[in-house]
Amino acid sequence: MDDGSAGDLARSALVGTRFADVRWVPETGSTNADVLDLARQGEGEGLVIVADHQTAGRGRLGRTWQAPPGASLLCTVLLRPSAAVSGSTTMAVAVAAADAVAELTGCTPRLKWPNDLVWPGDGSSPDRKLAGILAEVDWPAASQVAGGWAEPRPTDRLVVAVGIGLNVAWGPSVPDDLAEIAVALDHLTAPAPPPSRVEVLVAFLRHLDQRYGRLVSDPGGADALLAAWRARSATLGRRVRVDLGVDDVVGTAVDVTGEGHLVVETLEGERRTIAVGDVVHLRPL
Repeated sequence: MDDGSAGDLARSALVGTRFADVRWVPETGSTNADVLDLARQGEGEGLVIVADHQTAGRGRLGRTWQAPPGASLLCTVLLRPSAAVSGSTTMAVAVAAADAVAELTGCTPRLKWPNDLVWPGDGSSPDRKLAGILAEVDWPAASQVAGGWAEPRPTDRLVVAVGIGLNVAWGPSVPDDLAEIAVALDHLTAPAPPPSRVEVLVAFLRHLDQRYGRLVSDPGGADALLAAWRARSATLGRRVRVDLGVDDVVGTAVDVTGEGHLVVETLEGERRTIAVGDVVHLRPL
């Protein structure tokens, strides 16, 4: 299937949603960077950039994101939520992606804080990463860079580019350095074939249209989304080590806040609320 027909199929299937403006390209540097550039040029909410291959894909903390061409769904959506709920957009994307995978495959991935979909291990093997999510926030939509940055008011709309890389069809030959830590949909559905990237994209965006729509329009949307994330979490209730760069926090992950921050009860009985960090799931004592 060529990129034009893939884009046509996706656009046709998404008519009536806020994500019908799908632009599918063979290759780009980073779909997140492309969306942020287009947002600065005035593109509206709902734009979706999909690439068969990224040459400069980005992960958290400046890491690179690599995937074989055509093997993963690589896309970024442009959202313009109010500042009051902008911190929940990554949760909305994660829950929508997990629900799309479950709908298409019957396999239900879990959510690892802060931004991964994982296939849970069996106790003797670790969780394996199925997808990674990266949200990048730009200046408030009505601000001027020359005027300097100011804390946005809760009602100010922000520009948020949320990218996801979801492993779809890697085939039988998985690099040795990934076999123990990553998984693709074709490994979960074998011997049956996995859904196509178009099918995954459409299911994901349909679920996101519902989740995000409720988040921005329903006063109870943020609480409902938080409850959905908690129900799908692979992290809550687990012993974890959180790498904060300068030190580590070890304890039990007991909650996630409305802002998406992780609450860890340390071995000393203290509760730490963590906004940014890398989590390692530890085996039970």
